[in-house]
Amino acid sequence: MAAVVAGKTERATDRAADTGTAATRKSGVVMADSVITTKVKADFFKEPELKSMAIHVETEKGVVMLSGFVDSKANADKAVRLAKGVDGVSDVKSAIKVK
Repeated sequence: MAAVVAGKTERATDRAADTGTAATRKSGVVMADSVITTKVKADFFKEPELKSMAIHVETEKGVVMLSGFVDSKANADKAVRLAKGVDGVSDVKSAIKVK
């Protein structure tokens, strides 16, 4: 009977460890996404044409989503190009509108 109880305890511990690993992986993705968002915004701020524009940046699993308004198609394209150049970005989706 002790072996059965030990086996159940061991399996429960393994499940708890697996859950902890999954949570760590999930939080790692969130952290990486927030770093990507910060880097994209920092790159926008370095560009005189973009720093005053109302561009919203969100990142989920490495995919950057841009939205908001710019004053020209050239600036919308520049925002997409800069976002694509950030380490960790797997794709960029743009809903930027030209005013």
